Amino acid sequence: MDDAAAGKPNRILVIIGAIITVLVVAALAVVFSRGEPVLLDESTPQGVVQRYSAAVIEGDEPAAAAYLTETTRTQCVDFQGASSGSLRVTLVSTTERPSSADVRVLIVTSNGSGPFGNSEYETEDVFDLVKSDGKWLIDSAPWQLRTCANRPVKP
Repeated sequence: MDDAAAGKPNRILVIIGAIITVLVVAALAVVFSRGEPVLLDESTPQGVVQRYSAAVIEGDEPAAAAYLTETTRTQCVDFQGASSGSLRVTLVSTTERPSSADVRVLIVTSNGSGPFGNSEYETEDVFDLVKSDGKWLIDSAPWQLRTCANRPVKP
């Protein structure tokens, strides 16, 4: 057997290895270049819902409260906030009228890991918004994304 024939299979393996490396690098570039979702215009109902939802998920109640009507901000009867660290919110549709709007969202809730992996459930729900002084404010939010800014601080 000559040296040229012995080197041929090694070149094929090197080429296959190089192709696999290029594919892995390309896949990683796609995953890491996604970044944060594009922020929608805050003057739109869906932009208000996006910012409010992000604030609730991050636990920033003062920021979230800024997007609520005064009535909604102060109503905390039987309030039970959900654990928001395991929520994903996706925009489904928006119905905008001159003084009110409905923003329909898909809410995916993850609950730890069960015996067969992570358990998730999804629900579709609606944010009701009203226009006040030219600005959209949330008048009601799905229970998973409610926040209560006027709760007394527990010692």
